[in-house]
Amino acid sequence: MVSFLRRHLTLFAVSACSIAVGIGISSITTAGAASTSKASHASKAAHVRKASRLGHGRSHMRELRLLASRAVEGDVVVSTANGFETVSFERGLVASVSGQQLTMTEQTKTATYKTVTLTIPAGTVIRDNGAKLSSLASLTQGQRVFVFTGVKRTLVVARTPKG
Repeated sequence: MVSFLRRHLTLFAVSACSIAVGIGISSITTAGAASTSKASHASKAAHVRKASRLGHGRSHMRELRLLASRAVEGDVVVSTANGFETVSFERGLVASVSGQQLTMTEQTKTATYKTVTLTIPAGTVIRDNGAKLSSLASLTQGQRVFVFTGVKRTLVVARTPKG
């Protein structure tokens, strides 16, 4: 299960970063399209070269991790043996749990995006501070939670924030 999660989480992170890099490159190349001075053209070319290297090689892993740490929600279409499948994730704080319904506030440590209610299917692997749990009801309000919905299974990872 952990290798399945790592494989798809890495795929998602790389895909999300590739999309972000593409958007960044596009915005950098179109930002100064009207200027014609040699100085601004050289500066723009340097930014494009730098942006095109982003995400490639070991030296840029920090930027990729930073982007992944700021993501609170996402969907990625991946190629599998059965064709294309959608893999998604949600990240935030537990607001409440009622039966198989998990209400969470999607947010980072400094910003809130929105509140969503997810239906967690039976048979979902639920981990709380590293321990495998049998029910969603054991999660408590205010815990950090990550919900990963893969092709065949769902994983909920919760942890109690420090301090």
